[in-house]
Amino acid sequence: MTITSAEEARQAQQHALAPPEAAPSDARAVGGGRPYRLKWPLEAALAVVGLALLLPLCLLIALLVWLEDRGPVFVHQIRVGRLGVPFNVIKFRTMRPERVPGVHRQATANDSRITRVGRLLRAMALDEIPQLLNVIRGEMSFVGPRALLPREIEVDPRSRYHRIEDVPNYHVRISVRPGLTGLAQVYAPRDISRQKKFKYDALYVRRMSLWLDLRLIALSIFISLTGRWPRRGRPQWQRRTG
Repeated sequence: MTITSAEEARQAQQHALAPPEAAPSDARAVGGGRPYRLKWPLEAALAVVGLALLLPLCLLIALLVWLEDRGPVFVHQIRVGRLGVPFNVIKFRTMRPERVPGVHRQATANDSRITRVGRLLRAMALDEIPQLLNVIRGEMSFVGPRALLPREIEVDPRSRYHRIEDVPNYHVRISVRPGLTGLAQVYAPRDISRQKKFKYDALYVRRMSLWLDLRLIALSIFISLTGRWPRRGRPQWQRRTG
């Protein structure tokens, strides 16, 4: 059972396939992120092991999502991947359907669209488990910027940007595969503007390494097991190194 519209999906895919026009300030940074050699093989192996170990938990989550409102268990979405190429992701449903088809708003901390089970899944980052399939297929990484929806809009009323593509560092962040977790997902406060979140993504692209990935994966596992997040804001290692 899924939530999707064939016409919406077709239009979103056409939109996402359109080649992005990089902003002048981003032009030198596009393609600047160079994944280390073992990044995908290591992540694919971890994804296979993770799916096998988490299968019983996935069955329980699916049951809880369905029992709350007898609605779809999964939501299929088109997301923007590396270099703007669209791909399909599957997640456990945590929200009620959008009231305005084709217009995607970033969820906020107290978003009324989030279900009770969805709030628990989001707190422990468990709604992302099905995306391990995207890691195995090479469409996503374990660690990277969050995969954006096509035609996503900025929700911060103070921002001077409306289209996500116009936000500085957008073209830096899509120079690498999107990730299940990342610097912004772990450390950035949820309700800050995309302009500020994209700075976290650009920082990750510049400092991508096996050590940083392992650290963020370990933090994400800790969050999933405890529901506790590290103090949001500038990470300590960044405060030390400048």
